[in-house]
Amino acid sequence: MREAAFVKRNKDKWVEFENVLQNKKQISPDHLADLYVEVTDHLSYAQTFYPQSNTTQYLNQLASQSHQIIYKTKKESTNRVLNFYTKEFPLMFKQYQPHLLVAFLTFALFTLVGVFSAATDAAFVRSILGDGYVNMTLENIEKEDPMAVYKKMGQVDMFLGITINNIRVALLAFVFGVLLSIGALFILMNNAIMLGSFQYFFYDKGLLWESARTIWIHGTIEISVIIVAGCAGLVAGNGILFPGTYTRLESFKRSLKAGLKIVVSTLPFFVIAGFLEGFVTRYTQMPDFMAIFIILSSLALILFYYVYLPIHLNRQVFYERVHSI
Repeated sequence: MREAAFVKRNKDKWVEFENVLQNKKQISPDHLADLYVEVTDHLSYAQTFYPQSNTTQYLNQLASQSHQIIYKTKKESTNRVLNFYTKEFPLMFKQYQPHLLVAFLTFALFTLVGVFSAATDAAFVRSILGDGYVNMTLENIEKEDPMAVYKKMGQVDMFLGITINNIRVALLAFVFGVLLSIGALFILMNNAIMLGSFQYFFYDKGLLWESARTIWIHGTIEISVIIVAGCAGLVAGNGILFPGTYTRLESFKRSLKAGLKIVVSTLPFFVIAGFLEGFVTRYTQMPDFMAIFIILSSLALILFYYVYLPIHLNRQVFYERVHSI
């Protein structure tokens, strides 16, 4: 959309919001909360498509004014860690949900690339997963226990090993994101292609459902937070690429801090994923309904925390602060 069309379509809402902030107009708190959400969404859009424009500067000023209203009476919780995970991070993450969408779409695209490559090249799976893993899995299939790999290591050792490895991948996605966001996209691409080829391998052996119901018990959270870590890398890298109204150095400092907070938010989820893989996934004979329940519950948890909660808390806090003025 051209900038002029964007401004024409939304300027009435911006002016109305500005008048409310300056006490020139009174509206219902619900309507004001809706305006706040729209203005912040418009700011994210403008920062992406018109980063150096006056429109972006104007929206940034509006967002800053409203932010001051929201937080001017904010009280610091005595439990800093709990406050971070339940309020501070979700409130902050709302503005970075577009980055999360980009990370998700990138991961989904390269998962399909992995599937297509495995389907068209018989040697591709071995080149990605390694001969050792493929041969071991083929032996397990012959023994009629294709998911036996999850039973070979001790529960605690597997839990610790998987959790530490997943956190390492998340940190890599964040650190590599500093390379103008390309590094984060590379980490996402690498993991997505591996996942796609992995799932096609079992599909080709007629074991897609058995593998999916087992792997996604822990994989739902594990893959989701790897995507979130990729989002953190994009946030860090975009601070250099798109400084907006800040200097490039100041923008980088802010985005680096925000990206680090996003990575920190994933730590409890990596622990949960590691626990599931170490202690639950190994029970490959559990009833389908139980596996499906765990998978859907895990997906609901991720969507709640990273999609619904940031939007809900921003609306709620803005409503409360404005209503108390």
